[in-house]
Amino acid sequence: MAVRFVNIDHDTAMLLPPDLRDWVAADHMVHFIMDTVDALDLSQARINQRGTGSAQYPPSMMLGLLICCYATGTFASRRIETLTYENVAVRYLCADTHPDHDSICKFRRENQDLLSDAFHQVLELAAPARVLQVADLTVAASLTARCHGGR
Repeated sequence: MAVRFVNIDHDTAMLLPPDLRDWVAADHMVHFIMDTVDALDLSQARINQRGTGSAQYPPSMMLGLLICCYATGTFASRRIETLTYENVAVRYLCADTHPDHDSICKFRRENQDLLSDAFHQVLELAAPARVLQVADLTVAASLTARCHGGR
């Protein structure tokens, strides 16, 4: 019996969905993070006025980017920058822009208190909603417990 393989053709142009929202599942945590961060008061955010980054990014996007990456275990600025190219959900969150690692690092450094407060708020809202899950583990519940001294 002849084996039939799926045709893998790297030479034919791919027609991809023009909207990144079509690539991100409706129940993906990135939607929750974006909605929650948009509802936060970011008036005290320190803006990246200077640095080697070539663009000014909105605090809500930078904060959402860091929270999303932290929630999935990515902490290094260079790796986060790479995810803005490689990870569809992160790329969607950034609206297909790509903050460089220096801008990410500078925003994190200048907004440590805001980041900590916002991260805790997102986790506290996510735990009862059970939106941050990996397999059978509810990440939000376990992270919230750790943040409050529990196990």
